[in-house]
Amino acid sequence: MPLLIVFFGIILLLILVTQLKLNGFLSLIIVSLFVGVLEGMPVMQVISSIKTGVGNTLGELALIIGFGAILGKLLADCGGAQRIATTLITIFGYKYIQWAVVLTGFILGFALFYEVGFVLLLPLVCTIAVSARIPILYVGAPMAAALSVTHGFLPPHPAPTAIAAIFHADMGKTLLYGICIAIPTVILAGPVYAHFLKNIDKPVPPGLYSHKEFAEEEMPGFAISILTALVPVFLMALRAVAEMVLPHNHFLLAYADFLGNPIIATLMAVLIAIFTFGLHRGRTMSEISDTMTVAIKVIAMILLIIGGGGAFKQILVDSHIDHYITNMMHNSHLSPLLMAWLIAALLRIALGSATVAAMTAGGIVAPLILTAGVSPELMVIAIGSGSVIFSHVNDPGFWLFKEYFNLTIGETIRSWSVLETIISVCGLIGCLIFSQLI
Repeated sequence: MPLLIVFFGIILLLILVTQLKLNGFLSLIIVSLFVGVLEGMPVMQVISSIKTGVGNTLGELALIIGFGAILGKLLADCGGAQRIATTLITIFGYKYIQWAVVLTGFILGFALFYEVGFVLLLPLVCTIAVSARIPILYVGAPMAAALSVTHGFLPPHPAPTAIAAIFHADMGKTLLYGICIAIPTVILAGPVYAHFLKNIDKPVPPGLYSHKEFAEEEMPGFAISILTALVPVFLMALRAVAEMVLPHNHFLLAYADFLGNPIIATLMAVLIAIFTFGLHRGRTMSEISDTMTVAIKVIAMILLIIGGGGAFKQILVDSHIDHYITNMMHNSHLSPLLMAWLIAALLRIALGSATVAAMTAGGIVAPLILTAGVSPELMVIAIGSGSVIFSHVNDPGFWLFKEYFNLTIGETIRSWSVLETIISVCGLIGCLIFSQLI
C-alpha cells in the first residue's frame, strides 16, 4: 500500500506538470503534501518534513549553483566563451571542425547552463556551417551533445549536484567518474552520430546573429579564459586525487579538502573571474554586480524546483517508504544502478523536465545507497543519465533544438531525441562498467 501511494503521487505529478501545465516547484510541493497525508503522517509533521527537505537540500546547493551561474555569466559577458570557441576552431581547422565544436561545448559546458551554452554557441555553429558549406546539424549535433552530457552528468550542474548531496556522494569523485564516462559518450552521441544526420540539410535560420559579436581586442586571452572557467574542475579533481593517493593522516589532505570543497572551489573561481573577466577587462564593480544579479535571476526557478524535489525526498524518508524499498530490493536481482536509471528514464519521458525527473528519482532510490552497497557517485551519474533519455514534445529543450535548427518534429526526434537516448544509454553502460572496476 505505501508504494502504491507513491505511485499515485507520481501519477499526480505527471498530471499537474504535463496536463495542467503547473509549475514544477508547485507540483512537487503539492505531491509531497498528498503523499505525506495519505501515508498517515500527521499534517504538521508533513509540513515540517517539507520545510526540512527544502532547507537541507538547498543549504549547500544554493551556494554552489549560484556561484556556478555567476561564473558562467561573467565568462559569457566578457567574450571569454567566444574566445575559447574561436581559438579551438582555428587550431583544429575545418577538416576537424566537429572536434573543435565538441571540445568547445565540453569546456563551456562546465561553466554554462545547457540553454545558455546552446544559445551562445549557436551563432558560431551557423557561421561554421555556412562558411564550410556543410549541414548545420553536422556541427550542431556535436555541440548539443557535449552541452547535454555536462548538464546531465557533471557537477556543478544543478541535477547532478543536487543528487550528489542527497546521496552524500563525494563531488570530486563524481566529477572524475563523470568525466571518464562523459568523454566516450560525447564522441558517440556527437561526431559519430552526426555522420548519420548529413542528409538533414536545412538552411541556416535567419536572425541567429543578433547576439553581441566581440571584437578581437574586447576579448580576454584564450589561456586566461579557459583556466578561469575550469578552476572548480581543477580544485575538485585535485581533492579527489589527493584523497585517493595520500595517506589518511597526511597534512596536505586538510588543504586539499578545503580547496576542493565545491563551495570553496566555485567561490574561488568567481573571485578570480571578477578580476580576469571583469576588472582586468575595464568593467566597473557596478557592471559586474549587474551581471551577477542577472545570473541569479536565471537560476531562481531551478533552485525552487530542486528544493521541491528535496521536499518530496524528505516525505519519502519520514514516512518510512525506505523500509518498503529496501525489502523490495532484497527480493530483486536488478542492479541498483539499472533500477535508478530506469526510474529516472521513465520520469523523464513522462515529465519532460530532466531536473524534476532526476530529483524525483533521487528521492525514490536514496534508500538503495546504504542497503545495496553501491557507489553513490555512480548512482548520481546513473540517475543523471536516465534523466536525459529521449527528449520529446513535453521537453522545452526539444522545441529549442527544433526551432533553432529549423527542423520538423520528425527530424527533431531523429536527431535530438535519438542523440539524447544515446547519451543516456552510454551513461548507464559506463556506470555498469565502472561498478566492476572500483
